Amino acid sequence: MDPSRQRKIARTRRRARIRKRLSGTDTTPRLAVFRSNRHLYVQVISDESGRTLASASSFKDLGGGATVEKAKELGKQIAEKCTGLGIEGVYFDRSGYKYHGRVKALADAAREAGLKF
Repeated sequence: MDPSRQRKIARTRRRARIRKRLSGTDTTPRLAVFRSNRHLYVQVISDESGRTLASASSFKDLGGGATVEKAKELGKQIAEKCTGLGIEGVYFDRSGYKYHGRVKALADAAREAGLKF
């Protein structure tokens, strides 16, 4: 099996392990991150009601690119959207990605902008 397929399978397993015990509610939703090679996508999801409450992406909102600087901007942007909806705290779902680089920059920026997790 080629290494890229093995990495994908390992991330899928990690993601399933995380999602087993992590679920968003209407008062404390889940902040889900998807990271591709080119873009970052963030959603604030209530698993209770099955709705996406807010979303942001480096593709649509920031004009493309997935650098650490763009991740910081995205973190600030999603935090502002959440505070506008009256959401103070979220559960951070890194979707099996390492808490490093773009994912860490996004999380730190969201915390600095006022989100609690």
